[in-house]
Amino acid sequence: MQYELTEEQETLRRSIRDLAQGIIAPRAAEIDEKAEFPEDIWEQLAKYGWLSLVIPEEYGGTGAPVLTTCVVIEEIAKVCASSALILAVHSLGSTPITIAGSHEQKTRYFPRMAAGEHLAAFALTEPGAGSDASALGTTAVLDGDHYRLNGTKCFISNGGVAEIYSVFAMTSHGVGTKGISAFIVEKSFPGFRIGKMEHKMGIRGNPTTEILFEDCLVPRENLLGKEGEGFRIAMQTLDKARPGIGAQAVGIAQGALDFAASYAKQRIQFKQPLAALPAIQFKLADMAMHTEAARQLVYKAAAMVDKGSKEVSKLSAMAKCFASDTAMWVTTEAVQVLGGYGYMKEYPLERMMRDAKITQIYEGTNEVQRLVIARGVLG
Repeated sequence: MQYELTEEQETLRRSIRDLAQGIIAPRAAEIDEKAEFPEDIWEQLAKYGWLSLVIPEEYGGTGAPVLTTCVVIEEIAKVCASSALILAVHSLGSTPITIAGSHEQKTRYFPRMAAGEHLAAFALTEPGAGSDASALGTTAVLDGDHYRLNGTKCFISNGGVAEIYSVFAMTSHGVGTKGISAFIVEKSFPGFRIGKMEHKMGIRGNPTTEILFEDCLVPRENLLGKEGEGFRIAMQTLDKARPGIGAQAVGIAQGALDFAASYAKQRIQFKQPLAALPAIQFKLADMAMHTEAARQLVYKAAAMVDKGSKEVSKLSAMAKCFASDTAMWVTTEAVQVLGGYGYMKEYPLERMMRDAKITQIYEGTNEVQRLVIARGVLG
């Protein structure tokens, strides 16, 4: 079954494509080169309401389906993966509040997030707890009307530029993941500090930082759900968010394919365009097949999230895993189409190839995705 978009979604695609091609694409190389967060792109996404997509309508957002958000992320990622992450991580960071937040919490935080004034981030990973969430070392101890958070988070996308963080910490010990709780933490809270800025292979325009909690005081009312529900909230969040990373990967792959195809039609070798050579035609054909297959899997996973399917975990893992593997393979092939020029920073393919790699790693490595898929298959 092909997952066709509604007329409204196609209209949104055309609109975000105009913004991406007209404003974001000309900035992409500079964003990567300078490794600076593109505040001008953030402002454009806020101005035109793209950051409101992930916020429920009753709190000032658009309340768009996950599929719609994936379409927008895909179009931005075609030209700049770093800029696409602004929305993708905003969605990731806000989802725990959507899932488990009280009406009071949503009323307090969502309007400014919908307006794009405050970005969100997601803080689960730690130096000693990547794929193994049960190994969290960050603690939260109730002290009167506040929790005291202590610990370190790492690899936090939107780190420092986000105002609101969905943070996961241990409130009980000796019970594994059942001891994890979730909190809404503001950057302005006492004891919250931005640590080391990471210098990365790709997505260089999105800040990835440590987050340090040193007796960070978090109001008791900022607990999401109940104590001990943090792991469930985190896993449900990732199930909903992984199609967005799949969409980012599809966008990177499509952008690379488009550039390689255009180059092949213009580059003359052996007295004819590269595109006339069967070897190049076959490469482009395989790239196109894999990219479209990845797109349809991402769209299906997103649609199933919107429908509340019981197979969301498996499908989201499939979409993220297949799409990111596809992005890595397609960008590598695209570089090969350009030959030596593909290896040069003068052209965007080496950046796309570097950006593609992280999609196989974050929001759960593809090895972990295959475990999730296998469990779904085996029941």
